[in-house]
Amino acid sequence: MWPTRRLLKYGFVGGSLVGTALSLHANDYDVNSIGIVRLGRAGATVFDIATTYKTNLYKQEWPDKKDPAYLKLKSETHKIAAEKLLELCRTNRGVYIKVGQHIGALEYLLPYEYVQTMKILHSNAPQNPIEDLYKVIRQDLKVNPEEIFSSFDPEPLGTASLAQVHRATLKDGTEVAVKVQHPYVRGNSIVDIKTMEVLVKLVSWAFPDFKFQWLVDETKRNLPVEMDFEHEGHNAEKVAEMFKDYKWLKIPKIYWQYTTPRVLMMEFLKGGQVNDVEYIDKEKIDRYDIANKIGQLYSNMIFLKGFVHSDPHPGNILVRKSDKGGTEVILLDHGLYANLTEKFRYEYSKLWLSILKVDQMGMKKHAQALGVQGSMWGLFACMVTGRPWNSVISGIDRVKQDDAEKELIQKEGKLVIPHISDVLEKVDRQMLLVLKTNDLIRGIETTLKTQNRMTAFWVMSKCCIKSVGSREYLDAPDPWKKLSTCLRENWAIFKLNVYYLYRGLVTLHFFSSLKMIF
Repeated sequence: MWPTRRLLKYGFVGGSLVGTALSLHANDYDVNSIGIVRLGRAGATVFDIATTYKTNLYKQEWPDKKDPAYLKLKSETHKIAAEKLLELCRTNRGVYIKVGQHIGALEYLLPYEYVQTMKILHSNAPQNPIEDLYKVIRQDLKVNPEEIFSSFDPEPLGTASLAQVHRATLKDGTEVAVKVQHPYVRGNSIVDIKTMEVLVKLVSWAFPDFKFQWLVDETKRNLPVEMDFEHEGHNAEKVAEMFKDYKWLKIPKIYWQYTTPRVLMMEFLKGGQVNDVEYIDKEKIDRYDIANKIGQLYSNMIFLKGFVHSDPHPGNILVRKSDKGGTEVILLDHGLYANLTEKFRYEYSKLWLSILKVDQMGMKKHAQALGVQGSMWGLFACMVTGRPWNSVISGIDRVKQDDAEKELIQKEGKLVIPHISDVLEKVDRQMLLVLKTNDLIRGIETTLKTQNRMTAFWVMSKCCIKSVGSREYLDAPDPWKKLSTCLRENWAIFKLNVYYLYRGLVTLHFFSSLKMIF
């Protein structure tokens, strides 16, 4: 018995050493690539954060959780903990950056301090030295970079969780944007996801109100797709063809001869980030035109096409003036798309129409059809709209968003975090990427100060009506029912146009409203 135990013991140790050695060799002896190092660093950070909360916030009882002293200390502790988590993401990189970016979009779920701290990762992730990128290019394209490029800017245009993008010029003078995957992402991803799963289970055990298994599941499902740059190239071509009638939408052309699963060569398109208000105002680009075009694009993606660009953070949307003086929108990073079923789009469209009509029974029915259980449908309506319940039942197209409402959302959100976690655990999986997309688009609109424009509801309502009409037309049993469905759809759109034209007259925005019809 004893020799067997000893054999197993030394076999385990020896196997671990051999595995570590092989991992080091495969990753050019980068210590950061060793699973046990990354796991240990993550575990130490989680322990450090837990200790911070215990020492700073829970060292004494607070009978009144509304006490200004408690709230101030709580905010300070959140900020310290968030900085520690940001440092972990920056050090371990890869999947950790991806998770940090996701945290930066969860304004309705996580404390403000965490969201604001993590938002920096959307456009300022850590970068790798140029030699690391050249190594990937040599491995994948089987040539030296000097044979392809006449120039290669060492300063990246942008650095993300999985890759960084550089401006370069090909030998024939063509300007390109080269997206190169960080060299160790693929090898570390499996270990990182397993680590994250363990840590999430530990956090859920220590804090039962926080359920984040859905985040692990989404990362596991989406990461392999996002790491395949050839797949991203095909997505870019698909969406360019899908919206070819939108002359103002620009999608970079893909150079397939220089594209592999880890290298993506694209047309270089110049523009300013959609949240760069100084650039937008300097170039005299109409903020409302930007918001209307982005709203039109995403409403069509979500409700009609069912093919949704699911990472619209500001670094992935550029804007510029066209030669004719109009606004052009450049859509980048096509690695992650949500594919929405027709049934999902129908139920989601009906949910939105119910919200806009303030039809509570409709909200309940269609929220439940999307997997929201029991009495959580009201909370779900708030999550979908990004508005508090009193605004939802007063009509979100009639109640303006302001700073007081934003404070109310943050205050109420902290009280219902456990319920939000429950909703995210059980809702239709397709909804998760849609919620993330909605949050990022809302963030852009808030930055542009265009969140109260009525054209947003107008365009979205028309897309919802068309989505519902399309499903009901296909389900109609005979030609007369199909004709009836078409007539109902056109009558609904006519009434909608009349209503918003009237609103345009009342609010002195008649001509801008008129443009939305044609």
